[in-house]
Amino acid sequence: MFRGQVARPCEEVVGVSDGQSSAQAPAAARTPVGRPVLSLALASMMDEVHAHSGAVYLLSPDQPVLEMAVMAGLPRAFAAPWERVGLSAPIPVSDAARERRLVWVGGEEEMARRYPRIAVVLPYPFALAAVPVATESAVYGAVFVTWPGAHPPELSDREREHLVAACGRLAVRLERAAEHSVPPHPETDLLASPLVGGMAGTLGTVEAARMVSRLPYGLVSLDLHGRIGFVNAAAAELLNVPVSRLLGTQLWASVPWLNDPVYEDRYRAALLSQHTASFVALRPPGEWLSFRLYPSTTGLSVRITRSRAVSEMNRAVPPADGKPSRLVTMSQVLDLAGALTEAVGVQDVVQLVADEIAPAVGSQALVVLGSRANRLRVLGHRGYRDAHVVERFDGMPLSEPTPGTQVLRTGVPAFFESQEELERLYPARLATPDGFAAWAYLPLIAQGRTVGTCVLSYAEPHHFPTEERAVMTSMAGLIAQALERALLYDAKHRLAHGLQEALLPHSLPSLPGIEAAARYVPATQGMDIGGDFYDVVAAQGKAAAVIGDVQGHNVTAAGLMGQVRTAVRAYTAVGQAPEEVMRSTNRLLLDLGADLFASCLYLRLDPAHGRAVMSRAGHPPPLLRRPDGRVRVLDLAGGPLLGVDASAVYPTTEVALAPGSLLVLYTDGLVESPGTDFEEALAELGGRLTDAGEQPLDELADSLVHQERHRTDGEERLDDIALLLLRALE
Repeated sequence: MFRGQVARPCEEVVGVSDGQSSAQAPAAARTPVGRPVLSLALASMMDEVHAHSGAVYLLSPDQPVLEMAVMAGLPRAFAAPWERVGLSAPIPVSDAARERRLVWVGGEEEMARRYPRIAVVLPYPFALAAVPVATESAVYGAVFVTWPGAHPPELSDREREHLVAACGRLAVRLERAAEHSVPPHPETDLLASPLVGGMAGTLGTVEAARMVSRLPYGLVSLDLHGRIGFVNAAAAELLNVPVSRLLGTQLWASVPWLNDPVYEDRYRAALLSQHTASFVALRPPGEWLSFRLYPSTTGLSVRITRSRAVSEMNRAVPPADGKPSRLVTMSQVLDLAGALTEAVGVQDVVQLVADEIAPAVGSQALVVLGSRANRLRVLGHRGYRDAHVVERFDGMPLSEPTPGTQVLRTGVPAFFESQEELERLYPARLATPDGFAAWAYLPLIAQGRTVGTCVLSYAEPHHFPTEERAVMTSMAGLIAQALERALLYDAKHRLAHGLQEALLPHSLPSLPGIEAAARYVPATQGMDIGGDFYDVVAAQGKAAAVIGDVQGHNVTAAGLMGQVRTAVRAYTAVGQAPEEVMRSTNRLLLDLGADLFASCLYLRLDPAHGRAVMSRAGHPPPLLRRPDGRVRVLDLAGGPLLGVDASAVYPTTEVALAPGSLLVLYTDGLVESPGTDFEEALAELGGRLTDAGEQPLDELADSLVHQERHRTDGEERLDDIALLLLRALE
């Protein structure tokens, strides 16, 4: 069970000794003492395993979300895209909390293979371990710690034991805090204190400062945030910036020609990997300088010299007066790009924009618009209290003078910093207020074609500087590509769904003495269409039922399935016996020349005489629930799969069908999945029938397919499911 009662750092309510149980702790030790529990636990954990950074996440109390509570060793900006993550997100801390296991990522290549979204944002050599913070009964969060790239590719037993034990102790503390209803106690991140001040105070002695000041090359000391704590005269001269303007600032903020994400990236790479990094930069108008960064767990020392290998450099010159985007923004864009590759349908894209982009740019609501048949279509929206305010635009002709239609037609973005500005240009908006005060209309252009418009709305008037507009337009390009794929997927999904519905019965006929219910669940891979089928036929005063599975999950399998189902109906209508129906269908499949095979189970029902006659072709055996609640697997004689052998025979088996009996016919998708034993799955299905077999038939059908329809382990469902329930009426 996941619990989120403790969503933020909290005070310690137990004794400070890790080895002392609550029963042994004195009364004074069980009262709140105001100690920073999470910070101390994280610092101790990192010290035990010699990690250089880490963070504690806590589970939100009201939703499956992990929130970063405290970070140590590195600025929080390093983990900006993951300060708040879903429990199902494909990142190590989420996997650790959700699966209650230690997750180990041994290096850069393994990170790229298993967690590409993180590797795109932090492409540096480092190792990471994520550990759940959980007791036997509840999960409270997770912890991650990182090591430099020089760490061995495997986690040692000692490190593993220390991490697991420390997180277990932290979970116990959080559990006791929740039991005592201790209010949250804010904690600050664990970083080295900024080294801002004079040279003597920084280096410890006046003589040491003098010595450094005499060196012919530049020396700069940066803290973990990149702020300058010390700079010698040579460095100030090389940078051409006075010492007074450098101290306490970030190097790339105080030196205009270093304000390039490429250079800040080297600082991040050095801190995260704890490896020496270097780069060469052009000081206008034509002087190349070499920067070498020496990292430690408290910051970096930077050595600056004139470069002697200018001819080897082919890097483009960063503009001296430009203001490139900060790396944190780049990280968010890269993370968004990775996230959008995972979006499948249009609603996935809308949700990702709401989760990833809107918060990053300060927007409180969004709408994604598209067009069809020269009319505006509202593809999705988030953040509006009254959905009608947005949905009233759905179906509006594109010729209407609105900002949404204008951007769709022209592909030119529009930014409105106030309501007055919007209404001055588009007076019609006076009649459709949405409660917001500023808007950004971003055209979603993919392969030179406008596929939609993303509208970001702001609760207060908002100024859109040039840099912000550029970043938002770049993000719109990423959204456009994902939206184009999603629109195509949704169109294929609708086509496949329509074809599947056309090939399966729209409803089941009324049968004398028999109650029937059926369900179909497509696979999560392929085209959402497959060869599983079922049918119920009323013929010559008797009832017949069939269930089968044509191999494959594509249009070919679905088309062949339709032919097989039609053939079975035809052979039943002319009065063929069950074994003849199977032989005729087998010959038809061979005559069609298809390379696909099919399993099938056909039965003729005679409830008036309390019996059913069945014939089977390579299909899983049905289950029979007797009126007394006992369930057994019917061991039926049978023949090979249809479409294999023209001379195959399909013997029949007669089964007693007393009033109140329930027959359960299914395809193998209901009981087969990777790593699952068929017999165990069949026994588990029988147990569910024993317990729930008295339910109304529609409720029972829903419950039997619910577990497979709503997988919680994130695993793909590789096969379709068809289920047919037949109950003999009393």
